Amino acid sequence: MSNHTVTITDNATGKSMICPVKMGTHGHPVIDCQALPKELGMFTFDPAFVTTASCESAITFIDGDKGILLYRGYPIEQLAEQSSFIEVCYLLLYGELPTPPQLEEFTWSVKKYTLLHEGLLGFYRGFRHDAHPMAMLVGIVGALSGYYHDSLDIKDPEHRHRSALRLVAKMPTIAANSYRYIMGRPFSYPRNDLDYVHNFMNMTFSIPSEPYVFNETAIRALEIIMILHADHEQNASTSTVRLAGSSQAHPFSCAAAGIATLWGPAHGGANEAVIRMLQEIAHPKNIPSYIERIKKGDFRLMGFGHRVYKNYDPRAKIIRESCHRLLTELNAEHLPLFETAMELERIALEDSYFIERKLYPNVDFYSGIILSALGFPLNMFTVMFAVSRTIGWVAQWMEMMDEPNMRIARPRQLYTGAAQRNYIPMSQRQTLKS
Repeated sequence: MSNHTVTITDNATGKSMICPVKMGTHGHPVIDCQALPKELGMFTFDPAFVTTASCESAITFIDGDKGILLYRGYPIEQLAEQSSFIEVCYLLLYGELPTPPQLEEFTWSVKKYTLLHEGLLGFYRGFRHDAHPMAMLVGIVGALSGYYHDSLDIKDPEHRHRSALRLVAKMPTIAANSYRYIMGRPFSYPRNDLDYVHNFMNMTFSIPSEPYVFNETAIRALEIIMILHADHEQNASTSTVRLAGSSQAHPFSCAAAGIATLWGPAHGGANEAVIRMLQEIAHPKNIPSYIERIKKGDFRLMGFGHRVYKNYDPRAKIIRESCHRLLTELNAEHLPLFETAMELERIALEDSYFIERKLYPNVDFYSGIILSALGFPLNMFTVMFAVSRTIGWVAQWMEMMDEPNMRIARPRQLYTGAAQRNYIPMSQRQTLKS
């Protein structure tokens, strides 16, 4: 907390009020204007909340100008290089890196919840064979509350913790089943002898007639994607989870709300848009003319630039190496799609048009290429995002539940409709003129 204050004055009336300024560990100071309606009879106007701090949080910090991303204070570069996804889950949930015994206990606590109730498997068969797997995620995650009644009391810390573990554990199973359903394959049960990422790949791609052979480079590439997407501060889906949670809704419905928000193409669908763009370009020889159309404003270059990062996305630096390593090992860099991607990357990093506008390749550009190389269809890309982001949603929800003065969220509005008027009986109404 800081002794710094700012004075806000209404020039129309001359009335003033003093607002305290709060300082965080990092980042911009924020003006506490909660008393503004009482003191001056006004609200702030901030469409999309782009300059509003909606909460206090100790989980994730982003400095978009400097290209910094921290989980609980740890740089994302260090975690991606040295950590595992399950360790990052522990860090986000509990605030500190685990000791070996703590990690072992946490890993087992997650594994024991990976299995889905058999009744939930019938939900998949209620979907069309060509349904989008995100529709399955929204429905089945929301339905978890109908099966796990022993963890729905949000005022009980043990119930909250059990629900958190269940969401982290069951999301890969739910996601893998959605893929297998649309592919017409039998569901594959989780294996507790495998770690989190190996287990997910096995549940997704194994077939009953032969053992699944793991490609460790592919496994590590997927794990890095999951680490990089685990949390990203107060983005649209995370804010939705918090908004839903403020009504004291149980965490399964909050997570379902987060999944529904993530499904939007402006949020979780960006890496899918990258592949569609590469498919449209079709061949490296078409890139120059495509870029000229971008410069004319015909359309956007997908997978470049970021709303928050005004510098190079720190996650893109990490995932770029993983992407190139995977394509080399799979001997895929000479396939048209990936050859086009690498040439587009090269041109964009050298072209002054993109450099001046800081349109660097972002994490969506490389994650889309990696997921495609791993064999995931386009409609599974956002599902993979949801699997990775679940731990962030859970950690943010848990943090909010521990706030002593938590209140239901209630944004205000600037009303611009008709002024107050009296009801006109039908017999007295004149025909509206066109």
